[in-house]
Order: sequence, then structure tokens, then C-alpha cells
Amino acid sequence: MIAIIDYGMGNLRSVQKAIEKVGYQAIVTCDPEEVKRASGVILPGVGAFGDAMYNLKHLGMIDAIKKVVKEGTPFLGICLGMQLLFSTSEEHGMHVGLNLIPGHVRRFKGDFKIPHMGWNSLTLHAQSPILEHVKNGDYVYFVHSYYVEPMDRQVILASADYHGDVPAIVQKNNVFGIQFHPEKSSHAGLQMLTNFAKLVKDGVHA
Repeated sequence: MIAIIDYGMGNLRSVQKAIEKVGYQAIVTCDPEEVKRASGVILPGVGAFGDAMYNLKHLGMIDAIKKVVKEGTPFLGICLGMQLLFSTSEEHGMHVGLNLIPGHVRRFKGDFKIPHMGWNSLTLHAQSPILEHVKNGDYVYFVHSYYVEPMDRQVILASADYHGDVPAIVQKNNVFGIQFHPEKSSHAGLQMLTNFAKLVKDGVHA
């Protein structure tokens, strides 16, 4: 069973429906014990980084997340959920994240439209089970004003071009992050959710 963490910030039902659409079961939960028992975990989210970390802490979810990650359970962060995987964010002041992937979350700066909103093509940089049957140049749907800046660029599986190189998919061991919305990204996005769910089903632990 895949647990989708409900911490009051995200389009949880659309992620759940997308997982079900590709043939797997998922529950939406705010119970840390259910998360600990799950075979795979998804952390979605939209909104502000600081509020998200406050809510996760208030629910007792941070320890649960770190426990399942340490145990090798496949873990996927989506949109804000991907940003929360990193060490810090500068969104509305400096905030500490989950620090599962060392690095920082920065705001786009420049004379261009912010947020980055719309369809962009992916440039793939590395192979990974989550990218099985995903092609270089596939289009996916982004909505974000902040981007991740990993300390180790080797964690970047794919990027998109938005007035510079924007990390789109990251991986460190059993922890995956997707900056765009796979549930809104047509075939490519659903393929990635299928790939993640297959990792869970096969019991693949890093």
C-alpha cells in the first residue's frame, strides 16, 4: 500500500486518483503510524515551505518520514513535496527542511514570468527506474516560483529549461523528487507514477 501524506497542503485526491488510474492502491493519511507501515510513501503539496514544515512537525510526521527513508522504503516528493526534501528554503525567510537531500530551495529571479507555469520538455541526465519508458523531450506541467539547488548535481535525473537549467527530477537512493505535477502531465507523468508504484509493488529497497 502507498501512503499519501495529508498535512493540509496539497491536491491529495488527484494524486490518489492518478495512482489508482495506473492500477495501484493508495491511501491518504495524516497518521504517522500508517506512514511507517506503508510499502511506499508520497509527499505531495502546494503552498509555502515554512507552513508545510510546521504542519509536518505538528502531526509528528517528520520522524515517521525519516524512519521510512532510513529503512529504504520508496519515497516520492511532488512539487512542494520535492522542495521539502532539501535542507533549507528561502521562501518567506529561511526555513529548515527535511534534509534528505543536501541543498537549498531558491526563488526564481529575473525579468521573466514568475511563477514558472506551463508545459516544458525534459532533458534526461541519468538512468533511473522512475524514468523507465520516459523519453528525452517529453513534456510535463510545472507550476512553481521556487526551484531546488542540490549540493551534489549528480542527484539530478532530469531538468527543464526556464531561463536557465531547472532541476525537474531528483533521486538520492530510495528518495525521489518531482518538481512538476505528474498527475497533470499526461502520459509521461502517469508513466513516472506507474514506475514509482512498481518499485513499491516489487519491494525494491535501496
